Amino acid sequence: MRLTRRDLATGPGALLALGALGAPAVLGQAKPRVVVVGGGPGGATAAKYIAKDSQGAIAVTLVEENETYQTCFHSNLYIGGFKSYDSIVHRYDKLAPAYGIDLVRSRATQIDRERKEVALADGRRLPYDRLVLSPGIDLKYDSVPGWSKEAEEAMPHGWKPGRQTQLIRQKLDAVPDGGTIVMICPPNPYRCPPGPYERASMFAHVLKTSGKAKARIIILDPKESFSKQGVFMPDWEKRYGAMIEWLGPKVHDGIKSVDPKSGTVVTGFETYENCAFVNVIPAQMAGAIARDAGLAPAGGYCAIDPATMKSTADPNVFVLGDACNAGDMPKSAFSANNQAKVAAMIVRTELVGGPSFPARYLNTCWSLVGTDDAIKVGGRYEPKDGRIAAVESFISQPGESDEVRKQTQAENMAWYEAITADMFS
Repeated sequence: MRLTRRDLATGPGALLALGALGAPAVLGQAKPRVVVVGGGPGGATAAKYIAKDSQGAIAVTLVEENETYQTCFHSNLYIGGFKSYDSIVHRYDKLAPAYGIDLVRSRATQIDRERKEVALADGRRLPYDRLVLSPGIDLKYDSVPGWSKEAEEAMPHGWKPGRQTQLIRQKLDAVPDGGTIVMICPPNPYRCPPGPYERASMFAHVLKTSGKAKARIIILDPKESFSKQGVFMPDWEKRYGAMIEWLGPKVHDGIKSVDPKSGTVVTGFETYENCAFVNVIPAQMAGAIARDAGLAPAGGYCAIDPATMKSTADPNVFVLGDACNAGDMPKSAFSANNQAKVAAMIVRTELVGGPSFPARYLNTCWSLVGTDDAIKVGGRYEPKDGRIAAVESFISQPGESDEVRKQTQAENMAWYEAITADMFS
């Protein structure tokens, strides 16, 4: 399946934008109100397309506490030295004024679904006719024995943006030649399925190019297999020799404990002592605001209607991106951006009218293994039997030519430019 630049920029939402013929509100009648919580690929995109496609007929408020947004996608390229940190940080300055979005810099703390209000940390309450939630993930700090929020400085996760991303790079730079990195991977489902393995590739790339070829990377995985495994592992051997070692649960026999002070990881198979760097990527769940509102089970993700992205618990609430259970669609920026456009179409149709189309979704996840060596996995998805189901899939193959891999990386970089432009301008 080959994606065009138009697909990369907007996905199936390109069709939705064609139907931006929302009827204006009746003279003298207040505009319908939409509150969007979270300014990432789901939330920022939804806010933009609801405002844009309704031609100003809907009052859109975007609640985002941070002044800037650091993308988790392509953060591994920063860790690997292929991008600067500044290049993965974006602002909302163009988005809000371009489409008349009210940008509220505060933290959403609670949802009152009965009164249809969002409470903010500064004491304000925002009424809504429709609510779009894209709060991302929370980490399960108790999912790895001995690890905790207090330990995330010593054993960082790097699975949320900001200091953690930079800390991963700092820890990597401090690894000596001959040192051991242990990466503890999360169980399914989690944000960015190929992410840990791309990160391991970037670790190896930095170590090798820094003259630290004697260092080793041990991946301890609770899963029997992982995304793009059949492509990653031959590439690791080709590029990095024995530097990266992946161990599944039948080999390591479970993580028994970690000691952040001594840098020790104990498994049922072996004890790794005096590790130069331990990267703990824990189990994950929907952001707290969604769980606290009763939209997700304890420790889980939000169930949604696959045709609309509405919460199955509340027809006035849409849940996008990493916080929702999207069936076969992985938790990725590409997915969230697509889901946002479906939700925006439904919101606009319900509140001010206009045409709608059947929900169709796309996703591609690119991973960089080394210089000009990228691989990908993805597919097309449709609502089926109460879930978002894959109807077509594709994946890179072992042994592809250098030219194919270089082109895949060019596609990866073009997609990043396209999606961030789609989100923030």
